[in-house]
Amino acid sequence: MNAEAFADLTAQIAREPLEVAEMHLLRGAYREAHALCMEVLKRDPEAGQAWFLLGVLAAEHGNHAKGAELFERATTLDPKSARAHAHLGRALVALNQQEAARQAADRAAALKARDALTLDTIGVVYSRTGFHDRAVDFFEKAYALDPTSASFAYNLASARQFIGDFAGAESAYAAALKLDPGYYKAWSSRVALAKQTPAANFVSELEALFDPGEEDPDPALHIGHALAKSYEDLGDHPASLGWLNKAKAGKRRQLAYDPADDAAIFAAAARTAGEGRGGHPSNEPIFVVGLPRTGTTLVDRILSSHRAVTSAGELSNFALIAKRMTDTPSNRVLDAETLGAATGLDMAALGQAYVDSTRPLTTPGGRFVDKMPLNALYAGLIHRALPNARIVCLRRGAMDSVLSNYRQLFATGFSYYNYAYDLAETARYYVLFDRLVAHWRATLPPDRFTEIAYEDLIADQEGETRRLLAFCDLDWDERCLAFHENPNPVATASSVQVRSPLHAGSIGRWRRYGEAVEPALAVLRAAGIEPQ
Repeated sequence: MNAEAFADLTAQIAREPLEVAEMHLLRGAYREAHALCMEVLKRDPEAGQAWFLLGVLAAEHGNHAKGAELFERATTLDPKSARAHAHLGRALVALNQQEAARQAADRAAALKARDALTLDTIGVVYSRTGFHDRAVDFFEKAYALDPTSASFAYNLASARQFIGDFAGAESAYAAALKLDPGYYKAWSSRVALAKQTPAANFVSELEALFDPGEEDPDPALHIGHALAKSYEDLGDHPASLGWLNKAKAGKRRQLAYDPADDAAIFAAAARTAGEGRGGHPSNEPIFVVGLPRTGTTLVDRILSSHRAVTSAGELSNFALIAKRMTDTPSNRVLDAETLGAATGLDMAALGQAYVDSTRPLTTPGGRFVDKMPLNALYAGLIHRALPNARIVCLRRGAMDSVLSNYRQLFATGFSYYNYAYDLAETARYYVLFDRLVAHWRATLPPDRFTEIAYEDLIADQEGETRRLLAFCDLDWDERCLAFHENPNPVATASSVQVRSPLHAGSIGRWRRYGEAVEPALAVLRAAGIEPQ
């Protein structure tokens, strides 16, 4: 038997146990799947499918570094396996290696995958690396191939929402919930998509689904948020806040959140301020920072409507690069130790690494917006690493800021927003933020750091837009006033609002909740902040 025939026979012998191993994986019989893969690899160490399945096992157990290593081996052995490239991309996303993940998705896409899961996985990688327009096509194909999958319908709905196809998003969310009426993420997303009315709402369905006693608090969190949004839309603000309190209580009990950790981070951030000498000279970045839900997406849309500016979205790049360069031992990207160590970095190298990391979302020499709100904590380091970059900090009335953060359903796996599960703790976080911004105002050059009040932007859109563009060293562009017509995708909680013209409807919203917001008011007043 020649070598080629022997290889074919070996592959045929290996195929059947690997098909069984894949079935074990699908039903969660991980030990059985692992044993079969290892048995195959003893006979044929170059069985790419076995390495792929071991990668899936590692990824499903949260070991993304090992998963990426195994998927990489699978793609080397079987370079035409679209699903191996796609899952490699997903593992790299989890490891915050955005550009490598996007390249893996490109390779998978070029192989013309025909199975729904691989198409959906490619869409997920594109979505999480900021290429939402590309993602939609793959989600469409995945759902068309398997219209019985609620998760495929949900991913398609989210992608359609990001690109502004709200009717399409509503249809896909409805399809996901028809397939799985308890799909709690689809409920919170669907209700957030449009204003609920007395004639068209889901209150009765949502109240029947709400169960605060579940071991996993996430379903109650999502369903409760959907109810809070519904009651707010229906004009019952005390009931809305009541549902928020019930929704968040279980999650707050689960979290090991200590407000002292945030206090230490803010204090360490303040100590990073210094002169912007010796940094990288690029003037490309415009950092839009601030508390979430205070107008950061709005300003991003205004700026990216300018002919000379693109939006790179919410990038974690600066924080991740600082963490990697400091190599501090903690398992958190943002902590007091890492901020302290970052002051000793080569600032020019930090700035250069950041700018390089934004490609291909940005183009060399072009201006771009990075609207990661948490970069407010890095403003001192950003100025030292990129002294010609502009930093625009959004401000909003204290109680409106507190309430908008408390009302927001943040990604539950992102610990830096754990303050937002208790109203008083949200107010304490606002106090820390307010004091840090005052520090930046006093220590950073006014031609590199500025504040924009959301209320001022509403009251004088053109005047504040002209001031914003002048600060960023951009000439006047009339399109910036029509930001709501900007066709680019929006992958934030403001994806619906920023496609409408400015209005003052949310200013002073906190007053509608009456005595229910007293815990937050007490914290602000004790800190000398009198809400307007």
